[in-house]
Amino acid sequence: MNTRFLRPLFAAALLTFSFSTRAAIPPAENLLPADTLFLVSAPDFTAVRTAAKTSPGWLFWNDPAMKPFHDKFMSKWSEQFVAPLERDLGVKISDFAGLPQGQLTFAVTQNGWNGSDDDSQPGLILLLDAKENLGLLQTNIAALQKKWTADGKSIHTETVRGVPFSVIPLASNDVPASISGLLPKHQPVQELGKEPAPEKPGQIVIGQYQSLLIVGNSLKAVEPVVAHLSGGASPALSDSAIFAADKMSQLRDAPLYFGWFNARTFFSILAGMPGPQPNPEAPTLMPRFSPGVVLTASGLAGLKSASFSYRETHDGSQLNVFLSAPESGRQGVLNIVAAATKDANPPAFVPADAVKFSRWRFDGQKSWAELLKIIAGISPQYLGYLNSAIDMANAGAQQKDPSFDLRKNLIANLGDDFINYQKAPVGKSVDDVNNAPSLFLIGSPNADQAVLAIKTVAAMLPGQQNAPEPRDFHGRKIYTIPLPGGAQPDGTTRSLYCAASSGYVALTTDVSAIEEFLRSSDGKIKPLSETAGLADAAQFVGGAGNGIFGYQNQRETMRAAFTLLKNSSGNAPTAPNPLASLPKGISDWMDFSLLPDYDQVAKYFYMSVYGGGANSDGISLKVFAPRPPQLN
Repeated sequence: MNTRFLRPLFAAALLTFSFSTRAAIPPAENLLPADTLFLVSAPDFTAVRTAAKTSPGWLFWNDPAMKPFHDKFMSKWSEQFVAPLERDLGVKISDFAGLPQGQLTFAVTQNGWNGSDDDSQPGLILLLDAKENLGLLQTNIAALQKKWTADGKSIHTETVRGVPFSVIPLASNDVPASISGLLPKHQPVQELGKEPAPEKPGQIVIGQYQSLLIVGNSLKAVEPVVAHLSGGASPALSDSAIFAADKMSQLRDAPLYFGWFNARTFFSILAGMPGPQPNPEAPTLMPRFSPGVVLTASGLAGLKSASFSYRETHDGSQLNVFLSAPESGRQGVLNIVAAATKDANPPAFVPADAVKFSRWRFDGQKSWAELLKIIAGISPQYLGYLNSAIDMANAGAQQKDPSFDLRKNLIANLGDDFINYQKAPVGKSVDDVNNAPSLFLIGSPNADQAVLAIKTVAAMLPGQQNAPEPRDFHGRKIYTIPLPGGAQPDGTTRSLYCAASSGYVALTTDVSAIEEFLRSSDGKIKPLSETAGLADAAQFVGGAGNGIFGYQNQRETMRAAFTLLKNSSGNAPTAPNPLASLPKGISDWMDFSLLPDYDQVAKYFYMSVYGGGANSDGISLKVFAPRPPQLN
């Protein structure tokens, strides 16, 4: 029997079998060493691509109405970044875009680093699983090596547990011009009397194990990864009790991507670093602190870890953040941000047309006491400065009111309820957008006394001699405090308005906002709490009863953003450019005059909510954005 025709079939079957029987690449936590300080990982990059292509943001970016802006941006991106980078590297960027099929992970490991200035440095690791794109991965690595060799790089090969790695030396001038031109420019700073530290040579190591690309900044950094791939018994990140606890409680159920920070190890390293030494040639009047003092006083030394996870479902997108800080050791800033488990729903006086709302139930007096302890722990001298400033304010105010005491009249009247909400801009100018009406409210056991204290202290500021008398409005008094340097283009003076009502101190720079608040007791406004979809969205963040809750009407905030961006284009040269801080090579790509009329793309935006609180294990924050109904 002639079997020649069976040979190709047999070869194909054998190839298919070899791919199917190749061991799956383990997840990041089983590859990275136990001394991992930080990682961010997408366990399945194919799932990330699939989710992205159906997300509201992707659909918005590819909407036909966005085509003029989209096409110009992509043309500039290709012309000024992609093409030069491809010339610098000698490869096609498109050949790399489709490589990640499994995990894509970036990590920082301790790698023997202890915070000293010796040659030890943290390990940097990139892991990319190409899966069925194995052949393309090999081709691309070979192309990079060929380019580097042609450029005169002294590449050599080292073997780590049987896996060959190309070792390429790097210096700061090796950064491609196409990338360095986009990076912010920093002027070198040298302290008098001290020689600048010499630049330490770096390197990049590249290896491949089956379909996994392994990149690091040293052979020492990648060795634990190779060891775990080959069955080594050294501890992995998954063996860390802190990571295991976060994995079980925060990172389960296959997030699209997640991040984790080993705060305990990192902060303990920083705490062991020596403080700055006095330099007679560069004296300073301000005290210089060691990292250990700051970390201990601030309470950050009690933070075990921080993590985040992101998920996409048919209901919407959700981001969860968790700070592992057990209540028994929680102090400093962690105590301040840990809200009490109390109602944080929008009160009835918050109007339905508010586009942003936040409510935080933390105890103002306890937080003030905690802040004083932090300052005292860092520098008793700074605490003395603060107390002197308060005493000076008391002395100035007591010339008119001998009984005045800022600590008693204001600080002791801080409650446990802090609310802020903002409405849509009243106009379409840049000034209108930047000064949208907003109101800040502080719960207080004696709001009237607290407002008088604010007014009394403000009276010592420049320009207060022309402050108008308080105005009666709906049975309450509105106090006007002219702000220093608050002159407006129309000749008016920008002022801070404050009033007391319903157990709150109300503060705003828009008098209409405080008037609406004072009128709200008549029950004629529609409350934000009745907004369609808000209660359902709140359930995804654990409800609004855990001490922290917030809401944003993304449809209206994006409308304001469109107005600001279009008015900051070349057609309005005097308007402030919100992207002015970006490198010019990037900001030039964005021609906001080409943005469409907002109503053409408004369907891609809806709302978002967040909720958080604290329990015995730590502090959590959850953010949820429901999928816009028009896209379902």
